[in-house]
Amino acid sequence: MTTSTSSHPCFGPSSRASVGRIHLPVAPKTFARTKFAPESKLPAAMMPEDAVAMLEDRINSGQKIKVVGITGPGDPLADFDATYKTLKMVRDRYPRMTLCLTTLGIGGEKYAEKLAELNISHITVLVDAADSDTAEKIYAWIRPSTKNIPLPEACKMLMKEQAASIKAFTKAGLTVKVNTTIYSENVDQIESIALAVKALGAEIMGLPFFIPEKESEFSEVGNEAVATARELAAKHIKLMDPWLKCGASIEPETPISSSLPKPSKNRPNVAVASSSGMDIDMHLGHARKILIYGPREDGLACLLETRQAPEPGGGESRWEKLSAILNDCFVLLCAAAGDTPKKILAANGIRTVVSDENVEGTVDVLYGGGKKGKCKK
Repeated sequence: MTTSTSSHPCFGPSSRASVGRIHLPVAPKTFARTKFAPESKLPAAMMPEDAVAMLEDRINSGQKIKVVGITGPGDPLADFDATYKTLKMVRDRYPRMTLCLTTLGIGGEKYAEKLAELNISHITVLVDAADSDTAEKIYAWIRPSTKNIPLPEACKMLMKEQAASIKAFTKAGLTVKVNTTIYSENVDQIESIALAVKALGAEIMGLPFFIPEKESEFSEVGNEAVATARELAAKHIKLMDPWLKCGASIEPETPISSSLPKPSKNRPNVAVASSSGMDIDMHLGHARKILIYGPREDGLACLLETRQAPEPGGGESRWEKLSAILNDCFVLLCAAAGDTPKKILAANGIRTVVSDENVEGTVDVLYGGGKKGKCKK
């Protein structure tokens, strides 16, 4: 499957308003952090099964999604198994879906062929320096594996890895887009980066510019310098039209707010593990009974019944049984759950959402929120 760049919102300006996309947050680890990024812990990543279930929820609710990307919360190649599993599941279920990902490029040479097997539309590689000395001015740390290495050594490694990845992606038949964020530290290198990545096989370049947060010690590059950098780069490689929402600058979906699952015709109900019916306070593994909420004739979401959960023990078969018991539910709310039940429930169309909120309030949010009145038994 080949995808015209004009039909992808990251390439074609006309498609940005018409092509629906979703970014699945299944990458739990990162390779690096720039000095300009705030010190913060990465948001939790979703499991591949939950991410694909979220995608299905969106499509079943009528959203016209044509592009699935993986851009975070970490780097898709830092935990390649999760990335590959997610993309493979999407490809198997939606053969015509456009797939893409954004990476710093470490390890790309190793995974290029496997990504090509999935007919990835394109890969965005984040290249912010033409040499390791400049990279040292931009990155706070680079960690290719579990061990820290000195920054000068790490920056030299990054330069080699990025070049090898772009060449490997191109050789494997993948379209390579390079994103280079313009900082004061690299604004004079933009033309050199454009020349280098074009020679390696990149087809197009995006040049977003750094926008500091309020009260930041850093400053952004002036408009005139940005315009000059774009003019120089355009002599050597095709440039994307200026667009802030691209690649790693896109915030991936989160399983807490806009990405909450939604009911469908075949799965209209919500399952809840709660000891009192007031709060979501039960670990799924300890739950003996499951509360079932669903819409009544008046449209309000109410407690419909209580179902007996399978007895503890039995390994994976316990969660297969629970999936069958909850076959009319689109989500299960609990205070905690292990990876195995999450995977099995997700594979059977049931998203697991971990929360410690009030039951009725959370159920109301799942059905759209803002409903008036009380459920009358």
